[in-house]
Amino acid sequence: MDQSNDGLYLLDYGAGNSGSVINAVEFLGYKINVIKNEKDFENAKKVIFPGVGSFDHAMRQLRNKGFIEPLLKYVAAGKPLLGICVGMQVLFEGSEESPSEQGLGILKGRVSKFSDENKTVPNIGWNSAVIVQEGEKANDFYGVVDKSFYFVHSYAVMYTGSEDQLDYVYSASRYKDEVFVSSVWKDNIFATQFHPEKSGKVGLKILEQFIKNAMPRVGATQGTATQPEAVESLLSVRVVACMDVRENDHGDLVVTKGDQYDVREDKGEGQVRNLGKPVDLATKYYTEGADEVVFLNITSFRNIPVNDYPMLEILRRASKTVFVPMTVGGGIRSITDPASNKVYSAVDIADLYFRAGADKISIGSDSVYAAENYINSNRTLDGSSSVEQISKQYGSQAVVVSIDPKRVYVDHPSCTSHTTIKTMKPGPNNEEYCWFQVTVKGGREARDLDVVQLATAVQALGAGEILLNCIDTDGSNSGYDLELLSLVRKHVTIPIVASSGAGKPDHFLQAINIARSDAVLAAGVFHRDQLKINDVKRYLMDSGVNTRPSL
Repeated sequence: MDQSNDGLYLLDYGAGNSGSVINAVEFLGYKINVIKNEKDFENAKKVIFPGVGSFDHAMRQLRNKGFIEPLLKYVAAGKPLLGICVGMQVLFEGSEESPSEQGLGILKGRVSKFSDENKTVPNIGWNSAVIVQEGEKANDFYGVVDKSFYFVHSYAVMYTGSEDQLDYVYSASRYKDEVFVSSVWKDNIFATQFHPEKSGKVGLKILEQFIKNAMPRVGATQGTATQPEAVESLLSVRVVACMDVRENDHGDLVVTKGDQYDVREDKGEGQVRNLGKPVDLATKYYTEGADEVVFLNITSFRNIPVNDYPMLEILRRASKTVFVPMTVGGGIRSITDPASNKVYSAVDIADLYFRAGADKISIGSDSVYAAENYINSNRTLDGSSSVEQISKQYGSQAVVVSIDPKRVYVDHPSCTSHTTIKTMKPGPNNEEYCWFQVTVKGGREARDLDVVQLATAVQALGAGEILLNCIDTDGSNSGYDLELLSLVRKHVTIPIVASSGAGKPDHFLQAINIARSDAVLAAGVFHRDQLKINDVKRYLMDSGVNTRPSL
């Protein structure tokens, strides 16, 4: 650990990703302190200002902790500041997300929401950044040229190419039909809309450049501004590695098969199937080029997730070596601990996982019950569900809903009140139609709810992404259920992660090109080395699908 940089501080106001930033800095070999009070600003020589969640939550937390005035004083003194995501957005005057909440006003401009008419929102994925001043392209100080970074946001400062933006914009990125500011550099401030701490080796290099060599930018250059229509950045499709984690007979957490299936060897008579250790596999997948990793805790501490110490430790350990986004799921909801009778909100539970290193929370069964309540209450949002509570504080981009549907075949759409499709895969009695019934408890219990009802409900409740599984194809290696994926794609505007059934590279391509999935996920084929992540990405690239290069 480099003890020479004692003046490096993290502004921790309650942002969920502060632990990830600390781990990244320590991985680079530097010591970082945490600002806990106003006096710490006086000792700070460089400050990293991370952020996830909503604009108003960040500003309220800064105000409640008494950090606004000392932060403004620190910046005015010309000391280096690195802002990340919401830590960049609050530097502006305000945000459409919270019209009544003023920002810090250090930079001119306002934050606005992406349009979802021609794309999914939030913007979740890897994208490149384009330096927008011609005179600076040859002097790429922070190393953004030809690099790919991880973005996860619904709001951004839109890039106009106007002269007033030249004063602070360093790079811009294109998300389909809109171009937004992806980094700013003004005087002693450098800030990014993307997450360098979750952008692999290239993101780590940006952090190190700030720590070792941060220098002020003296005014705008004399170069010509790149106009928005000329910004051609590359949005990549995500390839995600998923791990079902459960406790084996010896009390160890192992990666295994989903708990709705037989997880024991020898037809249920042997040991719990062990496909590897979670941290080791996560590190392996990160090295092989996974764009995200997912941990689904399928049995351990299902009833009392607040006591899920083993899974929390897995996240803590993995976040020290895995610098791409990590999602965790399993029993996340409001609970009462029977031992202490203490009530924990869904936000309390989520905060434990965020602090341990998670970037997104996956909610399964609890989202189904919330959707049922929402539909039965004439689609009233009362703020009581875990989806609403977590998305309000941490932003919709932090909430993934995991859906486990199965096919129910019918002779004709009139046979059911649920949304049906005419299927290319007839039923056991040659039925030509089917609907997709939602299940809970790892697929063990079916509900009178179809996948369209659930998907549209959780989007309304505030979910930012859907992890769409399929009980019928999971573990089959026969390919994703493209009909299921396409059906949900027609009804929601949030990103969809295709899951269940991948067995060969072409299956991933079909989910992207035919079903228009935003990301593709696999588990068993990666665990058993039937497919390598970098081979899948190479196949997609050769087929015309842009993917982030492997490490």
